[in-house]
Amino acid sequence: HSTERSCLLRELHRFESIAIAQEKLEVAPPSPGQLKHVFFHNALPFVGFGFLDNAIMIAAGTQIELSIGVILGISTMAGNAAALGNLVSDLAGLGLAGYVEALASRLGLSIPDLTPKQADMWQTRLSAHL
Repeated sequence: HSTERSCLLRELHRFESIAIAQEKLEVAPPSPGQLKHVFFHNALPFVGFGFLDNAIMIAAGTQIELSIGVILGISTMAGNAAALGNLVSDLAGLGLAGYVEALASRLGLSIPDLTPKQADMWQTRLSAHL
């Protein structure tokens, strides 16, 4: 809607002016608490997704082995059933990724309160990638 677009544009201009002002200031690096918040904000969805991905892969691989594998004479270790199970798991993971992130958000895992300059610092990137 036009009102939503104008509100979004106003907020983007406000954010841009804050970012420009912060470029001129020297910003302190993130505190250890903020870095821990960044770490958990990034880690929890990955753990949830990894659990779902592996659980679906095992269940799908078993079902494929018991149905198609028996007919074609392939085993899980032959790779075909495992590969098809992985394919099913990856496709399901694409659809479930949004739900995992929504669940993490409902658990109170909010976006870390960092300035744009702090978010771009090497400490923050390292904490996010760990």
